[in-house]
Amino acid sequence: MSNAVANGLAGAGGGMIAQTLTYPLQTVNTRQQTERRAKKDLANSSRPAASSATFLQILQVIRTEGWGGLYSGLKPSLLGTAASQGIYYYFYQVFKNKAEAIAAARREKGRGDGSVGMFSWLVVAAIAGSLNVLLTNPIWVLVTRMQTHTQVERKIMEERKKDLLREASEIRLTDSTLQDKLAELDSLKPRPYGTMHAAREVYAEAGITGFWKGIIPTLIMVCNPSIQFMIYESSLKHLRAKRAANKQGLKNITALEVFLLGALAKLGATVSTYPLLVVKSRLQAKQEIGGNVSLRYSGTFDAIIKMIRYEGLPGFYMGMNTKIVQSVFAASVLFVVKEELVKAYMLLEYKCQKFMLNLWK
Repeated sequence: MSNAVANGLAGAGGGMIAQTLTYPLQTVNTRQQTERRAKKDLANSSRPAASSATFLQILQVIRTEGWGGLYSGLKPSLLGTAASQGIYYYFYQVFKNKAEAIAAARREKGRGDGSVGMFSWLVVAAIAGSLNVLLTNPIWVLVTRMQTHTQVERKIMEERKKDLLREASEIRLTDSTLQDKLAELDSLKPRPYGTMHAAREVYAEAGITGFWKGIIPTLIMVCNPSIQFMIYESSLKHLRAKRAANKQGLKNITALEVFLLGALAKLGATVSTYPLLVVKSRLQAKQEIGGNVSLRYSGTFDAIIKMIRYEGLPGFYMGMNTKIVQSVFAASVLFVVKEELVKAYMLLEYKCQKFMLNLWK
């Protein structure tokens, strides 16, 4: 098995573990990103601090939807994570090997010291990320729909209540009739919403192209893992060089150091690209919420213009604190698990080779 395949499988395994551990935060964060709030509401709101707001929202989901509400869409998400991480790490390792081979060839010709520069790391990560996005975007459209389904149903119910109150004022319904109809609406529960239901809904709305909604901001967001891996690889290279130079120190990098480097890398990447993530989530969530045109986006440019017009710049940073906690923790876990799995594979391969050599003697 090549090191590219080993890294792909290790990345998939690490990604699934990290995704499962942090999925409740991801669900809440997606709902925060897709929550539309007008400028005046943002200015006049006296909401609690972001950390407490996230905690309260988690409790609210548990109270109204049960624990299953926090894990809505987990199955396709795990599939998407396995596919994304496997594809990404496989192609990342393939192009990383090529970049290192090119750098070694340049050194033999007397150009450079044989190390891969930051720009090369960016290009490697960008190519791997682009291939990953194009192949896995349909899965993430379904995951976003499933994570925000209850929120959308609640919005639709609010619109129905407004219509009912408007109708009552126009045709003068009796208080008892109005209360009965409102009670009937309150008794309705969100419809069951599985993966196939989400897929049929996406196809009915926009056809096959609907599965690639948000592809433009997602492709632009390829710079997120590019920035992440540039910081991670550069920091790891610097730490290894420093450790190797110190004859009294250990050359091996510990799991804690990998965890901290992964956290630092993901933090820098998340803060710089978060607005694009919000736009992507808005495009992938269900658009038909009531009759308000400000809540519907026909494309990336339309979403950006309407968000600036109706919500202002704060709209692009909805739920960022939650995302930072979730993504930094997930990335740190992923890097640690991936590195340990690769080490285990290398050790297993070494023992197998040693066993085969002894067998031939």
